[in-house]
Amino acid sequence: MTPLAIEAQRRLEEHRAALQRLLAAAAEGPGEVALELAETQAALDRIARGKYGRCESCNGALGRQRLLALPAARYCIGCAAPAGR
Repeated sequence: MTPLAIEAQRRLEEHRAALQRLLAAAAEGPGEVALELAETQAALDRIARGKYGRCESCNGALGRQRLLALPAARYCIGCAAPAGR
């Protein structure tokens, strides 16, 4: 596991715990908290499978800065951008 993946795993696990606490305390239903929790868990699963840091669309590298800003990112900038922009 790369140092970036190790750090991302730590941050994602902390974020997952915080989201789980929010979800448990949510009075109006899960909404966006549940979606963010699912994305966080998916990123942890990618780390466990050794697929972290690769775009799910083109399989290119996501880039260190993108992963530091959005540890649960699934797509590179090019694939995440809406078509036609």
